[in-house]
Amino acid sequence: MQLTYLYDPLCGWCYGATPTIAKLATRPDVTLELMPTGLFSGAGARRMDANFASFACENDQRIAKLTGQVFSKSYRNNVLNKPNGSFDSGPAGLAITAVQMTAPKQGFATLKSLQSARYVDGLDNSDTNVVIDILRDLDLDEAAKLYADPTDELISTYQNAIRQGQRLMQRFGLNGVPSLLIKTGRGDEPISSNLLYGDVNLLTAELNAVSA
Repeated sequence: MQLTYLYDPLCGWCYGATPTIAKLATRPDVTLELMPTGLFSGAGARRMDANFASFACENDQRIAKLTGQVFSKSYRNNVLNKPNGSFDSGPAGLAITAVQMTAPKQGFATLKSLQSARYVDGLDNSDTNVVIDILRDLDLDEAAKLYADPTDELISTYQNAIRQGQRLMQRFGLNGVPSLLIKTGRGDEPISSNLLYGDVNLLTAELNAVSA
């Protein structure tokens, strides 16, 4: 079963879907390809002002209620309310690409760690130095070195992945992330995002039905 996961590292709803995606990723019959969409990088990045922090907090509460995922007090104090903070998924997205280039099997684990660092530990994963420390803590020293001094290949690989992710979103009329595609004999087909927040068995049944 070949799946493409469209995501953004700073998307709270993607964080909410992580437990379900993690269960899929551990299955021996599943190949999961991470595809960044650049939703909150480049032109989508912004400063973390009081209005946006309030908007994000409201969304976080909805996600926590639906999924049980933790949005800690440290996150609210040190990330949402960080003076002159940045809301930019570029650093985390580039780091995941560096991991995919140097330790391909660790991409999703890195995404999970970056999310946990932000929402649980209250670390700003829009900060390059924070991201480097996270990679090193995961013993991904080669990725950390590449990320700290990015090559043209790393940058172009990340940018190409974003363009591919955006093309897929446009092709299937997807309005946001997370989104999941399954490769079938008819080509890629989207799966209802609502299934990413519930019983993984229901999602698996839908995947099996679509791929049949």
